[in-house]
Amino acid sequence: MATEEAKAHLKEHGWVIIPDVIPKELALEALDGLWRAKKAAEDDGMPSHIPHLDPNSNNVRIFNLMERDQVFRDLVCHPIGVEMVKSVFGENFLISNLSANIARPGAASMSLHSDQSFSFPEPWQGIWVMNVFWCLTDVTKGNGATLYIPGSNKWSTRADIPSNAPELLVPFEAKAGDIIVMDGRLWHTSGSNVTKDQDRAMLFGYYTYPMMRPIVNWTAKLSKELQDSFSPELRQWLALDIYGNVPILGDMRYMSDQFPNINVKEDKV
Repeated sequence: MATEEAKAHLKEHGWVIIPDVIPKELALEALDGLWRAKKAAEDDGMPSHIPHLDPNSNNVRIFNLMERDQVFRDLVCHPIGVEMVKSVFGENFLISNLSANIARPGAASMSLHSDQSFSFPEPWQGIWVMNVFWCLTDVTKGNGATLYIPGSNKWSTRADIPSNAPELLVPFEAKAGDIIVMDGRLWHTSGSNVTKDQDRAMLFGYYTYPMMRPIVNWTAKLSKELQDSFSPELRQWLALDIYGNVPILGDMRYMSDQFPNINVKEDKV
């Protein structure tokens, strides 16, 4: 169970690290699954190096993990991760993407960005997207930990980015089995892996407010057989049913219940 302290830290700072969410054995199982998923994706013609994201092929990207292995589906639906997402969005949210990144020795940093800046126009006055990072290996500054700028979750436009932004970056360091929960407004980048023999592997569950269209069209991407195997809850989170965007934001009581002390006279016809 996520603590109230963790939720408060996320709300104030835009991030929180929760230790020991899964055993290291499960993290290793997921890591093995990533390498199998990489091969399966490449066999399907999907590259693991995306040049507009990463400077070189030592940064391995693996997409569409929802269809690859049950272990990934279990992690993106893990109760602690989901509890943290609900602490931001409320009961309604969508799983927009499920991917992974393995920073191998020699991997270099991508752009400085916030995930929300890719998905939502400025000014960013609320949280509309967020990530849960599953650390499948130990994550250190040396092996390519995500670098972030403290306090940048308060920035509302690109004009807030200071000219010395790279000097402000600090690493998220964590152990295999930990999760890093991140507000989509937090500015960050992938770190460089300067080690000789250490991989840094993380699984990314990307969640959004339900009014936003998911990055992945799960209806088109996932086989009907797989979709039919999902629980009603997961189907809702993937917007697989007829109504995929029905957040309840306001007060939907009848007006007579909203204003019980006001007697409105209706004209007779």
